[in-house]
Amino acid sequence: MSPENTQLGNEPAKVEQNKFLIAAVNSTVAYVVSYYVMTAVHQIAKVALSHRFQLRGTWDPSRIVYTMADAEWWRLAIIAVNGIGPAVCLLLGFIAFQIYWRRARAKRGIFKMVLIWMAFQGCNAFFGALLADTFTQSGFWYVPSWVFELGNVVNVLLALGAGITQIALGYFAAIPFLQAHDSKTVMRYQNRQRMVISTLVIPWAVGSVLIMLAKAPYTTIQEVLRLMMMGLLITPTALGCMNELFESTVRKPQPTNFSWGYIILAVLMAALWYMFLSPPVHFG
Repeated sequence: MSPENTQLGNEPAKVEQNKFLIAAVNSTVAYVVSYYVMTAVHQIAKVALSHRFQLRGTWDPSRIVYTMADAEWWRLAIIAVNGIGPAVCLLLGFIAFQIYWRRARAKRGIFKMVLIWMAFQGCNAFFGALLADTFTQSGFWYVPSWVFELGNVVNVLLALGAGITQIALGYFAAIPFLQAHDSKTVMRYQNRQRMVISTLVIPWAVGSVLIMLAKAPYTTIQEVLRLMMMGLLITPTALGCMNELFESTVRKPQPTNFSWGYIILAVLMAALWYMFLSPPVHFG
């Protein structure tokens, strides 16, 4: 066989490989953009409520730290400022999923992938955060601790319940996640394992690492744990996708190309977030 024929025979495989690479990059970008949107909503809501309660603290790229003595706190303030962020994120995640399911999933483009990742981020900001913060006994952990005041055993049980809820939601998210893809090649059932790795596992792993690097040296253990808790959501989603025979996609899908607009947006969001919060901003 001549070299020219060999090259032609390998071309379809290269094209297919490029499509999965592009899908991985686009999904990673969607993950990063959705994370920064949720983080902004979470922390802006927390700072705004802190201003209302006249609380003092600092706001850096990774977290909000209060510079107040224990005696200056009261029960409502503790519950409100630590609960407002997760509650708003869960609501925003639900709204994003409703927009995705009712309007976006039958349309072409990466926006629907951003919406489905926003729904995932909203769940993780609530259920995953409760489990993660229970390990560090900070953040969202204060809410059940002060609402119920029944001791650490109850707090741990609630955190485990949140983790189980996250796993269950991940399993039911398989079909919606599959419908977020446009490429017929990526959606073929015979390519399902590659699809799961390229558009679900890699975006979570690589996206989380990029987020941590973009916030260094401010990255905290709390934020790392919260990023890790996303695994409780995407693992059952991945398993569900592997078991689903569903492989149809939108009519007349667009060619598989890098979404440069969202790539630039992700870079700008990370850069501006760091620029405005480094050095940390004081409030109160």
